[in-house]
Amino acid sequence: MKALVTAARSNNLKPLTHTANKHLIPLANKPMIFYALEHIASAGIQDIGVIVSEDDTAVESAVGDGTRFGANITYIKQTGGALGLGHVVKVAKEFLGDEKFLLYLGDNIINDDLAPLVQQFEQSGANCLLSLARVPNPHRFGVPEIRDGKIVRVEERPVQPKSEYAVAGLYFYDSSAHLAAENIKPGFRGDYEISDIHTWLAQNGYNVQWAEIKNWWKDKGDPRDLLEGNKLILSAFTKSKQEGVIESSVKIEGEVEIGQGTRIGGKTLIRGPVSIAEYCLIKDSYIGPFTSLGNKVEMHGGNIEHSLVFDDASIVTPAKIVDSVIGAGSTISAKHFEMPEGNKIIVGENSNLAI
Repeated sequence: MKALVTAARSNNLKPLTHTANKHLIPLANKPMIFYALEHIASAGIQDIGVIVSEDDTAVESAVGDGTRFGANITYIKQTGGALGLGHVVKVAKEFLGDEKFLLYLGDNIINDDLAPLVQQFEQSGANCLLSLARVPNPHRFGVPEIRDGKIVRVEERPVQPKSEYAVAGLYFYDSSAHLAAENIKPGFRGDYEISDIHTWLAQNGYNVQWAEIKNWWKDKGDPRDLLEGNKLILSAFTKSKQEGVIESSVKIEGEVEIGQGTRIGGKTLIRGPVSIAEYCLIKDSYIGPFTSLGNKVEMHGGNIEHSLVFDDASIVTPAKIVDSVIGAGSTISAKHFEMPEGNKIIVGENSNLAI
């Protein structure tokens, strides 16, 4: 079995994606696409095609040839632009040949064990196996219509969902997917929808099965949604790894990951799960659960929890920061440090503030 991982650029998660491919945005200090590649390799699938935009070299630079994941990676250009997941199947046809394959969305985090799903697909005789997850807002996803336990149709972003399930970020196929891809047309968004491939298979005599997964996250297009993905990863922490220099005055509770070169001192409390990357400087601060700090972050007298802080940011304010995404190189300081005192803000497009 082969695997496809999507990593083409998109405009989701603005303003962060103005300058970065969202698949390389770090969650718990690791690019989110790395979780997909590690997950696939853990199930014994080693031949992986990564779908990238025509002009994008950042993904290949970050991921490499797959050696670090125990896999062989082939990069496949999505020519003509990002035209939907159905288009991904089309452009990968030469790479896939007639082999069975797994399509895995590179901006999804799935913490369920993948190997049993691979085994289920291999042994079931199904032409297609879809992972489903119960969600409170299925209208934002592809939604299956299930009759007598069988999928008969999948509708993309329906006004009236036919079930409480969303089709989650991994799909298994045999070569019949290529025939389906040839027979679908662009949908209302102008894209070749993967939901139409599933519907075509279900309505043309092919065996479409499903399996429910529990631990799944997909970004919804708002940077604050990254917090849920970060939380899902941090919630799975079972063992702390603490490097760097940690003074005796520092109190650490729960699972806390601290990278090399980081220095933590003063009256500091870190309450996990928390991930702190390399070469950070933290003093007299509180870092609460479900927080990730990137490389070279400085925090003096800070107070933060349930937040995502990217590389080279500086936080020098006692004001409590919660539920926040702080971009690379950002500075947050106390307003009384300068005159005249007040809220001083430099805001780019598509930003969100609560002050």
